[in-house]
Amino acid sequence: MEYRTSPIPTEPDQRGKQVGRPSVLVTGASGGIGRAISQAFGQIGWYVGVHYYQDKSAADTTLDQVRKLGGTGEVYAADIRESESVRRMFDQFSNDTQGPVAVVCNAGIGQSELLVRHSDDIWDNVIATNLTGTFHCLRACAPVLLVRGGGSILVIGSHTGFHGAKGQSAYATSKAGLIGLVKTAACEWGPQNIRVNLLLPGWQKTDLTEGIFPEDSGWLDHDLRRPPSSEEMARTVVHLAQLRDVSGQVWNCDSRHL
Repeated sequence: MEYRTSPIPTEPDQRGKQVGRPSVLVTGASGGIGRAISQAFGQIGWYVGVHYYQDKSAADTTLDQVRKLGGTGEVYAADIRESESVRRMFDQFSNDTQGPVAVVCNAGIGQSELLVRHSDDIWDNVIATNLTGTFHCLRACAPVLLVRGGGSILVIGSHTGFHGAKGQSAYATSKAGLIGLVKTAACEWGPQNIRVNLLLPGWQKTDLTEGIFPEDSGWLDHDLRRPPSSEEMARTVVHLAQLRDVSGQVWNCDSRHL
């Protein structure tokens, strides 16, 4: 897979901004899927904003890996459940960068509880993080992209949002809600050259899937009888972020049927 990249300067301007360097803010980048995506952008020389909520040490590790691969960046803290926290994060990211912008809304949490036993607190937290948190990020990043003539937003969804899953009522609901949110944002912001797409990463080994990741015989619903690799998933995100004429679409990274 080949990537297009904007010219990358060797020196920052007097304010320390990376003039012309493409930049991306990846939420939930302290580990798992977010880390793999951050590394893929670093590999092609982008400035990567590594978002975290509580685990700064893990975010620093992601940033170190981005830099070792040839990218630059900084870490950014925010509670995506809080709109003001998200706004401050994007304000800082905007101040730190110039050039083309992409945003990857990846931060999310899971749950495992049957519907009839589900507590209000867990439901509220999952919805607030996965769905409302993404809404906060989209609303806060739009002014940044508008000022720069457009940009790309990739929202990380889930196959579960289309089909549901036993014990995953809050998670499935939050991911299903992202479909409508993405398609509406794409419709509203398309005339301003802001592209918004949804990506389904497939099964990835992360803290979120610990204890429920299928064993070797658990891939019968996949035509290829295997999950997608994290490297291929991350490269797909990077590729989609650079497409100029695609918006409002759902991209599936594995061989299951939607």
